[in-house]
Amino acid sequence: MTKIIKEMLPPDVRVAKDAQDLLVECCVEFINLISSESNEICSKEEKRTIAPEHVLRALEILGFGEYIGEVQAAYEQHRFETLDSPKAGGRWGSKEAVPGGMTEEEAIAAQQRMFAEARARMNSSGGVSASSVQQSGSDLD
Repeated sequence: MTKIIKEMLPPDVRVAKDAQDLLVECCVEFINLISSESNEICSKEEKRTIAPEHVLRALEILGFGEYIGEVQAAYEQHRFETLDSPKAGGRWGSKEAVPGGMTEEEAIAAQQRMFAEARARMNSSGGVSASSVQQSGSDLD
């Protein structure tokens, strides 16, 4: 939230910590209000999962209808940025490739190497050698 607050204001404007805390509390209350109303709408339809259309209806019911267009645009942008097309075979795309061009298995192996390197750096002052950490990291394979 602090990042959002800072991005929305001119660079020469500062916000007091208690004002930031108040803004965060307002956001929490707003989310609680929308969630509660969305849940009521969902329950009336005898559904078990709150869907985007429930949230949009909650906004309308609670008097925030003027924001629905912006909310829908933000939701569509989010979907565009985070979801692959259905033809690509799901979240990882075809052949389980991740955005960097790796397969899922390659990404997991790279992650394990990075964890081992981080452990080595962290433990270097404690007498643990990088080779022993790499050896223990290869045990995870």
